Amino acid sequence: MCGIAGFFQTKHDVFKEHSRNLLQNKLKNMKVSIKHRGPDDDDIYMEGFVGFAHTRLSIRDIKGGQQPMTCRYQNRVATIVYNGELYNTEELRLRLAPYHISLKTTGDTEIILYSYLVFGNSIFREFNGIFAFAIYENGQLIVVRDHVGVKPLFYYQNNNEFVFSSEIKGIFAYGIQPVADHNSWCEIIGLGPAHTLGNGVFQNICEVLPGHFLTITVNADKQIIVKNHCYWKLESHRHTEDYDATVHHCSDLITDSIQRQMVSDIPICTFLSGGLDSSLVSAIVSKNLGDTRLNTYSFDFVDNEKNFKASSFQSSLDRPYVDIMTHHINSHHTYLECNNEEQIRCLLKTVDARDMPCMADVESSMLYFCHLVSQECKVTLTGECADEIFGGYPWFHRKDMLYQNTFPWSYDMEARTLLFRDEFIHSLPLKEYVDNAYTTSVAECPLLEEEDEKEQHRRIVSWLNVRWFMMTLLNRMDRCSMYSGLEARVPFADYRILEYVFNIPWQYKCHNGQTKSLLVECGKEYLPAEILYRKKSPYPKTYDPNYEKLLGKMVMIEMERNKSLAEIIDRKKLINFIDSPKDYGKPWYGQLMAGPQMLAYILQIGYWIRKYELS
Repeated sequence: MCGIAGFFQTKHDVFKEHSRNLLQNKLKNMKVSIKHRGPDDDDIYMEGFVGFAHTRLSIRDIKGGQQPMTCRYQNRVATIVYNGELYNTEELRLRLAPYHISLKTTGDTEIILYSYLVFGNSIFREFNGIFAFAIYENGQLIVVRDHVGVKPLFYYQNNNEFVFSSEIKGIFAYGIQPVADHNSWCEIIGLGPAHTLGNGVFQNICEVLPGHFLTITVNADKQIIVKNHCYWKLESHRHTEDYDATVHHCSDLITDSIQRQMVSDIPICTFLSGGLDSSLVSAIVSKNLGDTRLNTYSFDFVDNEKNFKASSFQSSLDRPYVDIMTHHINSHHTYLECNNEEQIRCLLKTVDARDMPCMADVESSMLYFCHLVSQECKVTLTGECADEIFGGYPWFHRKDMLYQNTFPWSYDMEARTLLFRDEFIHSLPLKEYVDNAYTTSVAECPLLEEEDEKEQHRRIVSWLNVRWFMMTLLNRMDRCSMYSGLEARVPFADYRILEYVFNIPWQYKCHNGQTKSLLVECGKEYLPAEILYRKKSPYPKTYDPNYEKLLGKMVMIEMERNKSLAEIIDRKKLINFIDSPKDYGKPWYGQLMAGPQMLAYILQIGYWIRKYELS
C-alpha cells in the first residue's frame, strides 16, 4: 500500500526555473503530507506540466518496486504512481507473456502499467484488487479507482489545474485552500459520517467514483479538460441457481478471495472479533498457512467487562468468542485494549487521518489499535463488508427500519440536530439535502421488473448499504490503518462477491430465518457452532461512565476556545445533554450510540473547524 498525489497544470510556466522550483516544492509538500501511508520509501516525478509524488509501504517486491515507475512498450512511454494491491497479478502476467515484455520486477505495479500499454483502458475492469493509480502518457493523464472504492482518490480541478491525492490533505498541501460551504455542513450534519459518493465535503473537492476513471488533457487554449468514464458498475440479473448451488458458489468466491488476498512478501495477520465474518476470514487464512501459525488481534476497552450494558444493538462482549476461536485455529493471539485517555486523544487524530469529522470513538479506537498492530505487522485481513453484502444489519430485518423511506441507519434527523443552534440549523436545507441524496441513490439502483415490491425494496436497501454505509466503513478502515502504515485488506469486498450476492434473493440470504445464512453455511466447514450462530455484535465501544465525563469536559473546553464552534452549538442544550442520562440503545448513525458518540462527533467538528480555519 502507498500514498499517491500529483497534478496536471498549465498555470505555471514549466520552462521558467522559478516555476519548476515552485512545482517541485509543491510535490514535496504533497509527498510529506501523505508520508504516513508509505513510510518505507518516497520519490517525486515531473515531466512537462505533470507531477507525481509517491510514498511507499513495501509489501511486495521489497527491493524492486520503487515508484514513480516508467515503462516503455514499442514506441510508447508511460509513468505510473499506484496505491493498492492487485490479486490477479499472475493471470495478467501470463496474458502479457506473448507480447515479449521483459519484466524487471516481481510486483504488481509494473504489471498494471504494461497491461494498460498493451490492452488499453478496457483492462481496468479485469483488475482484481484494491487500487487507485495515475498514469501519464504523451500529454494525457489517467486516474483510476478500483471497482468498489476500497482505495481513496480525491481531486480538485479548475480551468488550468487538476490536483489529485490519496487523501484530501495532499490537495491542500499543493496550495488549495480548505473551504466549508452550506453543502459541506449538510454533508457533515445531515449525512455524516457518511458522505455522498464523489463529494469530498470541502468546497470543490471531489473524489473519483468507484469503478470509474478520469482522463485529463489540455486543449489548444491550455485549459484542463476532464472526462469521466465508467468501466464497471453493479447490475441486476435474474438468479438461476438453487440454494445448495448458491451456497457452493458463495463458498468458492469467498475462499478464492481470501486466498488471493494472502499474497505478500512479508508476514500477514488478521483482525479477529469472535464474530462470524472475521472468524471465517481468520480460519481460512490459518488453514492456508499450513504449519505457520497465524497472528490474530482483537480489540476492546479497559474494564469493559465491568461496565458493559447489553442492548438490542450489542448483546454480548467479544472476549469469550475470541477465546473460542483462538483455541479453535490455534492462532498466536494478542488482546489489545484502549483506555479513556487514548480514546479521547485519538478522537482528534482521526480528524487528522480522515480530514473531516468521522465515526467518533468507533474510529478513534480503530486508529489506536491499528497503530499497535502496525508495530508488529504491516498486512492484515479483516471481516469488513460482510454485513452490508450478506444482509447482517438490523435494518435488513426490522420493519420499522426497513421501510423508513430514508437511509435506514440514520433516520432520526432530530438526534443529529439536537445540539446545534436553531438559527444555524434553519439556515441549512438539511431535510431537502438528505431527501435528495436518498431519492437520487434510489433512482440509480438497478431493479428487476420481475421482482415483487418487497424484493425490490430489499434490493434498494442492499444498494444503499453498498453505496453509503459500506463506503463509510471502508473509508474508516483505509484511513485508520494507513495512518500508521498498516495495509488492511477486505476480502468480502471483492467485486466478484458483490456482483454475485447482490442478485441472490432474500429468501436465500436469510434462509429459514437465519441471518446471513449463506455465510453460516460457508462457515460450517471452518467454524464451531458457538461462532456460527452467535448473534451479531458490532465493533466494540467503551461503556465506562468516566469516559463520558471526560468527553463532556473536553467538549466544553473546545466550546470555550473555539468561537466558531460556539456560534453553531447551543451552549444550554449542550450542558443539558452532558448532564442527562445517555441512551445506549438509541442509534445516531448505524449502531453508534446517540449519547457519548454524538458528543465525540461535536468535539471532532470543533477540532475540524480549528484545524482548517473554517468559519
